[in-house]
Amino acid sequence: MLASPTRMAAPQAAAALLAQMPDVVWRGNQMGSYRAVTTPSGFTALDRELPNGGWPASVLIELLLAQPGIGELRLLAPIIASLTQARKTVILMAPPHIPFAAALTELGIDLTHVLLVEADKPADRIWAIEQTLKSTSFGALLCWLPQCRADHLRRLQLAAAGCEGLTFVMRPANAQHESSPAPLRLACRAAPSGQLSVEVIKRRGPVHAQPVILPLAVPAVLHQPFAERVRVPDFSVTPDHAVDRPQFIATAARYRTALPA
Repeated sequence: MLASPTRMAAPQAAAALLAQMPDVVWRGNQMGSYRAVTTPSGFTALDRELPNGGWPASVLIELLLAQPGIGELRLLAPIIASLTQARKTVILMAPPHIPFAAALTELGIDLTHVLLVEADKPADRIWAIEQTLKSTSFGALLCWLPQCRADHLRRLQLAAAGCEGLTFVMRPANAQHESSPAPLRLACRAAPSGQLSVEVIKRRGPVHAQPVILPLAVPAVLHQPFAERVRVPDFSVTPDHAVDRPQFIATAARYRTALPA
């Protein structure tokens, strides 16, 4: 029995339609794509697992950490270095520890284009992130959110869709089992020999089979005795690199609409 011309043309028509909308419709067994331009992560093995081969702009990228400081800044160091060397601002929003400026400099990061913002209250952090996402002048935003409600994440995802920068949200590993509007989520854990295990737990593509083990660069300054470490401008004392916490809170209280705690 011969198939009718209509039945033969249907699969071809469907394939043609999908080809015209690669960033809107994707099949679960294939890698999807993003409308925004992506930027290589600096790790070939990781780029192979990311849709479009890199970090996507205009979306939330969640890094779920077993604990803060396990290597998230070294994971993002290649893209931060590239952006700051291109004179684009990178914003560190409420990191749990003040970054070691000498180590960042050794990783190729230009500190004159890095801005550190401190905020203790979750509502202040959400407000500050939203204000940043309304700007088109930043290259990347890195924010640490130990506490964040699902409705706040949805607001941040909507805000990120309107900007061209990269938005990384660092959250605890136990948030892996919570729903999230972020289209890209990675679980990061420490691995032997200073490496980092990265598992893609959500992406536009097939299920990620196993974690990628990435060899992170370790700045030589970290191997030196503390007293002998080369000093560069410190984030904690240089006004160009930090926002004073009392002033920030006063500004937040004056201009933002109240957010639920």
